[in-house]
Amino acid sequence: MAVSIEDIKKLRAMTGAGLADVKKALTEAEGDFDKAKELLRERGLAIAAKRSDRETSNGCVLVKKVNDFAAIIALKCETDFVANGADFIKLTSDILDAAIAAKAHTLDEVKTLKVGESDAQAAVTQRSGITGEKMELDGYCVLEGENIEVYDHMNKHTPQARRWSSTATVFSRVTTLRFTTT
Repeated sequence: MAVSIEDIKKLRAMTGAGLADVKKALTEAEGDFDKAKELLRERGLAIAAKRSDRETSNGCVLVKKVNDFAAIIALKCETDFVANGADFIKLTSDILDAAIAAKAHTLDEVKTLKVGESDAQAAVTQRSGITGEKMELDGYCVLEGENIEVYDHMNKHTPQARRWSSTATVFSRVTTLRFTTT
């Protein structure tokens, strides 16, 4: 079955997968978008499983504060190319937003939070399948108390952009401070 370029563009926008992968999935699914999305998801899981032994030495660290609750999260990947990509940073931000909204206290809690159409861990695995790189949620820290200030280093002119975040609480009592990493 011939697949139209419009259908390829539409599915690519929906999934973020590569053009060749989208075309192949649509052809195999005979134009059925749901079936093609499932094929892409399954292939992504297979790719992610093959990458499980690789080292994740790059990534994105973000921090956010809402009222008296602040959290830092680290999502790691293999290369700085992926780490500096808009989709990777958005995924990290979306996971952090879900964690802040739920006031999650542990990394295990964060992994089960709903992000988009799935939980955070599944969203990371799906993005790993799209990029072809191993990705992992590696750290999560919570700070609760009064007068918390956060700083998220986003200097685009340094090679370490999006790798540093910090929180500080000044002249107050910290009620919770936890950092977990795998």
